[in-house]
Amino acid sequence: MKTIGRYFLIAAMAVVMISCKDQENKPQNQVSDQKELIIKDSTAALEGTPVPNDEVCMVNDLHMGKKQIEVPFDGKMYYGCCNMCVERIPNDENVRKATDPHTGAKVDKASAYIVSLNKQGNVAYFESEKSYQNFIQANKELKK
Repeated sequence: MKTIGRYFLIAAMAVVMISCKDQENKPQNQVSDQKELIIKDSTAALEGTPVPNDEVCMVNDLHMGKKQIEVPFDGKMYYGCCNMCVERIPNDENVRKATDPHTGAKVDKASAYIVSLNKQGNVAYFESEKSYQNFIQANKELKK
C-alpha cells in the first residue's frame, strides 16, 4: 500500500510541475509574437504610397519591405520572395501580369507603377503614375 501511495504522489507532483512549466512559457511566447508583429508593421509602406518594384513579391502581390530575389525573364526583371515564386514567374504568365484598377488594362508587373494598399503589404499595379493619380481623383469624386 505504501508503494502505491509513493507512485501516486510522484505522479501527482510530475503533473503539477509540467502544468506549471507550460504556464510559464505562454506569456513569453505572446510577447515574442507581439514583437514580430510590430517589426512586420514597421516595414510596411503607408497606404497609397509607391513602393520599389524590387521590394515586392510579384507572385503574392505583397510589399515585403526588403529586396527580393531577382528573376530575369524575357528581358525584364521580376521579383519573388522564395524559390517557389522564382520558379513560378517564368512558367506562369498570370503571375507576371496584373490589371490596372483604374483602366482595367493588363499591366506587366515588371514595368508597373506599384502602390501600397494597406499596412498588411498588399499592393496594386498601375500602368503609370498618371493612371494612379487619375484613380485617386476618380475615387475622391465618388466620395463627395
